Amino acid sequence: MRSRNRRFSLWLNDKELSYFTKQAENAGLNKESYLRSLIMGSEVKPRPPDEYVRVAREINAIGNNINQIARTANITQAVTQEQIADVMKLLNEAIRTMRSIR
Repeated sequence: MRSRNRRFSLWLNDKELSYFTKQAENAGLNKESYLRSLIMGSEVKPRPPDEYVRVAREINAIGNNINQIARTANITQAVTQEQIADVMKLLNEAIRTMRSIR
């Protein structure tokens, strides 16, 4: 049995439908899910660009590298300038990417 057993119809003009469809697409939702979210009082924000996923992965990689260097430094008390330079290079690349997205 359906979890939603009530149907609702709505008449819109071309401009309203176009705007509604665009807003749902921007949120990454189909029209039905978008409307349900609005009805339930959720704040529906536009879906972030695909570039954000790439930036998030880069930042995660940077965090992993920093953790590995910190672990090595704590165990061996030896961190090379090359390791520090690699981390800084990744960090600067991520920062440049984030700025370009804005």
